Amino acid sequence: MRYTRILVPTDFTPAAEAALEAALELARKFKATIVLMHAYGAPSYAYPDIKSHVTAEYGSALEQVARDALNRAVCDHTDGGVPIAAALYSGAPWEQILLAVKQHDINLVVMGTHGRSALAQAFLGSVAEKLVRLCPVPVLTVHPKTETSHSKG
Repeated sequence: MRYTRILVPTDFTPAAEAALEAALELARKFKATIVLMHAYGAPSYAYPDIKSHVTAEYGSALEQVARDALNRAVCDHTDGGVPIAAALYSGAPWEQILLAVKQHDINLVVMGTHGRSALAQAFLGSVAEKLVRLCPVPVLTVHPKTETSHSKG
């Protein structure tokens, strides 16, 4: 299969950065375009009633911070010879990623995975796990690079 449009969801973590680096390599190989996307939203998992208390000013500020971070991430990777577009969404990440796949005619998703424990994943859910099950296109998951030190003793 030839990939022409690669979606890279980001939450600006080392795992997402590792996914973007892997996607850039693939994009160079396939002469593909990358759509770097971020889904933001008010944290509501701990406080279910928070959405009713979020002001318009807070929502606008949150959107602007998310947009600025996404634009910085795009700018940080524009010198690699791969076209990168930014896409900002508001809502649950896994739902917005599926929406972005449709809206941007994506044929591969490359995303970072945090490698949480089974208990944390069961409690919090896993965006990557949901996408692997539900996404209509292939999903490549990438673990963050870890620094290991070897000491002789």
